Amino acid sequence: MKIAEKQAHDVIESFRKYCNERIRPYAGEFDEKEWISDELIKDLGSKSFFAAGIPAEYHGLGLDPVQYGSFTEQAGKACCNIRTLLTVNSLVGESLLRYGTERQKEEWLVPIGKGTKIGAFALSEPNIGSDANHVETSYIKKGDRYVINGRKKWISFGALADFFIVIARQEDAVTAFIVDRHQSGVKVEKMTGMMANRASYLAEIDFDEVEVAAEQILGPLGGGFNHIVSLALDHGRYSVAWAGLAIAQEAVDSLITYSRKRSQFGEKLYKHQIIKGMIGDAVTQLHAARALCMKAGEMRKKLDPEAITETSIAKYFTSKIAVDISNMNVQVHGGSGFSKECSAARLYREAKVLEVIEGTSQIQQQVIANYGLRKYYVKHA
Repeated sequence: MKIAEKQAHDVIESFRKYCNERIRPYAGEFDEKEWISDELIKDLGSKSFFAAGIPAEYHGLGLDPVQYGSFTEQAGKACCNIRTLLTVNSLVGESLLRYGTERQKEEWLVPIGKGTKIGAFALSEPNIGSDANHVETSYIKKGDRYVINGRKKWISFGALADFFIVIARQEDAVTAFIVDRHQSGVKVEKMTGMMANRASYLAEIDFDEVEVAAEQILGPLGGGFNHIVSLALDHGRYSVAWAGLAIAQEAVDSLITYSRKRSQFGEKLYKHQIIKGMIGDAVTQLHAARALCMKAGEMRKKLDPEAITETSIAKYFTSKIAVDISNMNVQVHGGSGFSKECSAARLYREAKVLEVIEGTSQIQQQVIANYGLRKYYVKHA
């Protein structure tokens, strides 16, 4: 059950203040040290922030898609790593909510809502990326159990997660399994030295003869692609669309604030025509991005079948303008924009990631083009 609009507004406003006080001041430190404090992670979980869009009956906040987007934006403005933590748990939670049995919800979804467990989505692999139909991680049936073998890579918060939704294949059948981190045969290795998202606890995960029970299958056997992966990637794209908006907004705030405070050649930066031109472009892109995110959110609320495509359009656009605007922000800051003491460089690195994750910009182009070819073809002469 979703909560009332006034209550949702209060939740989002409270979270905005929380982000400004507890997260934003440490975002640079998290990035540099590739680490988030255990205390902060526990506190975020205890407040049900891991389950913003999950109904209250499962200890979530019960936000609708538009409210969830605004919630995500607050985290994304403050720190991309925290936003990633919330996104990953949210898409895992949505998968369990939609396709989990009541027993699975009680064992895995409720702990996400309470903040006592963290989940991760184990799809990507070293050789095939996120191409779910061709994952090399395999499973076979052995008596009344299933045995999983394979390797996953680039798994956000995999190094911290208590359990994984693992996508594996047997011939043409793709299935999702819930696998506990501490099961025999599971080996997790944290990845370091990334260009951005350094505190997102990326991991490589080996599954060596990992035995799971039938009760650990999520959704229908063989329905891993059409059900679990499709849902998770769509939800991930929606979150990343708002993440792009968040970085763009943060960069606009930074760009304009600096241009009003800094003087060059005897007058404030913003009074120079070329800087005003950059500001005009940035503000226009920002407003267009927000409109696309809001439209996608409203369509998702109405369960509009075209919401999936609208989400791809929003993700494609916001990820591109986040790069453009964060680049302008570095340019306006000049030499200061390259310093770790300034957020401009970090925002630029974080923006670039969004053009790659949850479907590259090039893949989104193809999806959008195919939609356009169907929708806007004029059949009459």
